[in-house]
Amino acid sequence: MPEHPDYRRYRDRNCVERMFGKLKQQRRIATRYDKTDLSFDSFLNLAAARLWLKSFINTA
Repeated sequence: MPEHPDYRRYRDRNCVERMFGKLKQQRRIATRYDKTDLSFDSFLNLAAARLWLKSFINTA
């Protein structure tokens, strides 16, 4: 008898995969222009914050 899928886990995984897809749409992250790890991590944080802030716009 097959086990039932864990829908909450699947939903969370889908959300994370979509976030990475949105981050990779930014060319600087997808091609990794930055030479240092600190610079790349910093831009990645800025891009994630930008996506996060978009979720607050027009949510009345």
